[in-house]
Amino acid sequence: MNFLTIGHRGVMGVEPENTLRSFVAAQHAGLDLIELDLHLSKDGTLVVMHDAEVDRTTDGSGPIAEKTLAELRALDAGRGERVPVFEEVLDAVSSPLQAEIKDVAAAKALAEVMHRRDLVGRVEVSSFHDDAIAEISRLVPGVRTALVASRYGTDVVDRALAVGAPTLCLDIRRLTLEVVERARASGLRIIGWVVNTQEHLRLVRALELDGATTDYPEIKRTGRFTA
Repeated sequence: MNFLTIGHRGVMGVEPENTLRSFVAAQHAGLDLIELDLHLSKDGTLVVMHDAEVDRTTDGSGPIAEKTLAELRALDAGRGERVPVFEEVLDAVSSPLQAEIKDVAAAKALAEVMHRRDLVGRVEVSSFHDDAIAEISRLVPGVRTALVASRYGTDVVDRALAVGAPTLCLDIRRLTLEVVERARASGLRIIGWVVNTQEHLRLVRALELDGATTDYPEIKRTGRFTA
């Protein structure tokens, strides 16, 4: 089994999350995939940030959707880093990416970039929102998708199947053997998040998941030896 280690917002445990600095560090650490989050700015640019507001991760305040790209660029996203746009990340690292759509409106903008830069083979699109998965699948035929869930039961398998997502990204703290068995019976891959401890890594291995999303690059090294 090809076990994947996925860098959560880069390597947010050691670098400012969702910044070029964090993504470059994730690539240098040898993580198999880099996860990031996408929102639309007021002027329709795909920017990389997790929250809907800038307050937690920058020195600014207010919703991303109410700020232009220029206004977002003026913010400090940690250690002097700026809020990146999606295409900057594509140019800064060569690693495969898992791009999480934080709102359905971003699907169209992401689809345009994916077509223009031929990203179907490089970018997997994930979301908590079933509608966003369905929309990106409609706009980009052949795109690989993943349904993300933090509060779920076995119904999450039915949701993934309904929108054609072959992968589930599930909160490791809520994951049960019942969910895993149901997903496997339906042919779905399962990624556990966020896996930052040896205890959680052992659980991931015991459940024979396909990968782990982590804040720390050390998980890549220890994951190979954890039974």
